[in-house]
Amino acid sequence: MAATDMGFVPKIEICVEGIDEAVLAAEAGADRVELCTALSEGGLTASPGLLREAAARVKDAKVMAIVRPRKGDFLYTDAEYAVMLGDVAAIRDAGLPGMVCGCLNADGTIDAPRMAELVRAAGPMEVTCHRAFDMTPDPYKALDALIRCGVTRVLTSGQTADARNGLDLLRGLIRHAAGRIEILVCGQLSPSEIDPNDEDLTGYEFHFADATVEPGPMEYRNPDVFMGTDAGDAEYERRVIDPARLAAKIRQSRGL
Repeated sequence: MAATDMGFVPKIEICVEGIDEAVLAAEAGADRVELCTALSEGGLTASPGLLREAAARVKDAKVMAIVRPRKGDFLYTDAEYAVMLGDVAAIRDAGLPGMVCGCLNADGTIDAPRMAELVRAAGPMEVTCHRAFDMTPDPYKALDALIRCGVTRVLTSGQTADARNGLDLLRGLIRHAAGRIEILVCGQLSPSEIDPNDEDLTGYEFHFADATVEPGPMEYRNPDVFMGTDAGDAEYERRVIDPARLAAKIRQSRGL
């Protein structure tokens, strides 16, 4: 029998940008939300105010706040790493149940001393290693390193841009994890795609985003001023979640 036939239903984590998306994703049935800002940059750390509001307003899902001080690679200077430790403390003090981080060495391997220290700094919070994992040269050694560091789960698309192209590696990681760490699959897949041969694979979860970009409500628009690096309509656009559509996608990814 397939895993879902035996009662295994994967948990679903939704990647969100800002408080409104976080609330709507929880209401749509997400088990967790990964709270970020600047998803156009791959996701950056939320402000203390956003962390506090998420703790106060998101009641039906665990909030995992990303710890990422800048865009780009995951080789951090001492000053950047100090910022990360401060952000972990802010997330913990806000009362959130988890955080997301990732540190690599210059050769692409897991920076185990820093990851272990971040886990210790997190205290009782769950810790997810984000897709820095997908930038490592040996995913199995990286997974073992994260297990030794005490990381709760690892987010991965199977070291490919599309998780469907990384299914063989994802299945291998799920088997290798053997209950020691959770494999959080990045992409809107289903249990039948993970386990097409009814091997009863368990211990995996799904992570995806489902927001559309729509025009914002501003009536007056100055076409000669913009805040980012690109001109155009982006200044007056907003990310929007459709709760009904997201709820349907969550059910599909649970295999229900």
